[in-house]
Amino acid sequence: MSEAPAPPPSRGRLFVVSGPSGVGKDTVLARLHSLMPDVVRCVTATTRAPRAGEIEGRDYLFVSLQEFREMVERDEFLEYARVYENLYGTPRAWVDEQRAQGRDVLLKIDVQGGLTVRTKVRDAVMIFLRPPSVAELERRLRTRLTDTEEQITTRLLDARSELQQIPNYDFAVVNDEVDRAADLLRAIILAERSRIHPHGWAARDGGGHGSGDGPSVPWSDPNA
Repeated sequence: MSEAPAPPPSRGRLFVVSGPSGVGKDTVLARLHSLMPDVVRCVTATTRAPRAGEIEGRDYLFVSLQEFREMVERDEFLEYARVYENLYGTPRAWVDEQRAQGRDVLLKIDVQGGLTVRTKVRDAVMIFLRPPSVAELERRLRTRLTDTEEQITTRLLDARSELQQIPNYDFAVVNDEVDRAADLLRAIILAERSRIHPHGWAARDGGGHGSGDGPSVPWSDPNA
């Protein structure tokens, strides 16, 4: 008797990590990747210029404004948004292909884009990476030496608004120390892999967070 064919792999999960500019998303996710190399990191397309140390195809897909517009016209993005003076987009086909093959995908994205993904991928696991305080976020923005004073002011104003979106996420992780934050992200991923019941807004009755009309509880920063 011939062996029965192996069952297809279960569909991979999509983990969305958002947070204000300067919170340390890249650093924490680099540490997470060293702990969980099997989680595939989604590479987004952007029109901004590469920063020092960034590699094409590993950190971002660096494209021209014209190329980005053509990708939009071909409906190639799961979501796209303007973040300050640049455009960012998540390649739809790549994410779907990885998940269909049973791979878990990690998407680092700004808060605006994360909320868009939430409405389109209802089983996405939403994780908000937040700073210990706005004062600490300002310190980090100044330390990285990539922003003008005007840009820092804008980013801090945006951060205060973005922090109010925490209730629309499934998890909030404080990045007060890189290893600890990465360990918490790893724990979330391992817990979701053990989940029995469907995750997220797709499993809930009615609208709630899934339709964008969930509770909006302000986030209070004691050290702002």
